[in-house]
Amino acid sequence: MNSPIKLLDVVALLEDLPELGLYRGQVGTVVEVYEPEVFEVEFSDFNGKAYAIETLSANQLMILYHQQLAGEMLVKT
Repeated sequence: MNSPIKLLDVVALLEDLPELGLYRGQVGTVVEVYEPEVFEVEFSDFNGKAYAIETLSANQLMILYHQQLAGEMLVKT
């Protein structure tokens, strides 16, 4: 299965990695694609200063979307 994750995607961590000082929900940017399911992700603070750069697998990440996806309907309440 090919991952939909690609270079420069904004992603969130799906699991705690306390040995790396990273925790579920932290947000990073994919800065390198090593293999179809392996990525280097940079985690930065609000000032853009990187506090962690780690190699992670696709099953540890989810893509974050900041707009409606093509073909998706808005939910009416």
